[in-house]
Amino acid sequence: MRIFKTNWFQKWATSEGLTDESLRTAVREMAQGLIDADLGGHVVKKRVALPGRGKRGGSRTLVAFEHERCAFFIYGFAKNVRANVSQKEFKALKRLAQEMLGYSDPALSKALRVAELIEVKIDG
Repeated sequence: MRIFKTNWFQKWATSEGLTDESLRTAVREMAQGLIDADLGGHVVKKRVALPGRGKRGGSRTLVAFEHERCAFFIYGFAKNVRANVSQKEFKALKRLAQEMLGYSDPALSKALRVAELIEVKIDG
């Protein structure tokens, strides 16, 4: 399974101290069916542990997820900053998820080349 994060998500994750290892762990859990909420349209909500805070004090991520194929981390927020995304934000994120999950190999390569997406290496 390939794992990606958007450029925006990368900046946010860095500011939160969220590591690629945490994202790999989250994807392994999602592959086993351990998600916090299926929001529809291949968008899932997944809690991700932050160093020293665990999952309860960690962050919430929204992931475009297609089982056994790929995961795109598209949005994140700290639990203590906001409870959830608005309906308007969710609709936009759902459209983004559909677009990303529909990328052809050339489109995916281009997104990686121009740094719209960053691939999370499986082997660390």
